Amino acid sequence: MLPYSPIEAITPATVIYRKKGMTARIPVHSSSTTGTLNSPVPDLHSMDETSRKVVHLLFGLGLAAAIALIDRPTMLALMVIALFFGFILSDALSRGHHIEGVSPLVEALERKSVLPGKGALLFVFSAFVCLFFFEPKVVVPAVVALAVLDGVATLAGLRYGRHRIFNGKSVEGTGAGIAAAALVLLLVLPPALALAAAVVAGLIELVAPVDDNLLIPPCICLLLTVLS
Repeated sequence: MLPYSPIEAITPATVIYRKKGMTARIPVHSSSTTGTLNSPVPDLHSMDETSRKVVHLLFGLGLAAAIALIDRPTMLALMVIALFFGFILSDALSRGHHIEGVSPLVEALERKSVLPGKGALLFVFSAFVCLFFFEPKVVVPAVVALAVLDGVATLAGLRYGRHRIFNGKSVEGTGAGIAAAALVLLLVLPPALALAAAVVAGLIELVAPVDDNLLIPPCICLLLTVLS
């Protein structure tokens, strides 16, 4: 749902939105291929999604670094503790409780229609399952692939996406995500494995029927285990 309600079109490229007595002129993005107007998307939404994906990227890279640096049993224990308290905080926020320092952060970064902290919880849970069943040497690239691909694909799609292909995803966003993931994975994998992991992660992100936070890490772990 848009954070503003469209009131009237001012020009073919501008719409006025109103919220709580305030108005805002929001540009409407036109399609270069059809010549028709797409659904208007307020700049505020793009800014929120950009911030959310930047945090997602940094969070994932930090998690990958922790998995690489901390011994496996300790890291598994820390992730269980993080998930336990994370679910408590999420439940409290979903019940309307205000938690100083946490509520403003979640309100600023999380989509309003989902469980508070859902993205981070699913990310950590997926990484936990991977670390439980696979070696850290394949878990680290899997977590990096998710963090970089998902973050860059969304950011590039918001800024440059013009050609939609599936599930609202764009050629430009998916391509940028795969390229960025492959480049970063070169730091921890041979070129062939880095490219394979990035392409598979990109395809999963494109067609996944459920949250890609759950699917990408275990699929990449399995891929790297088979190919290594």
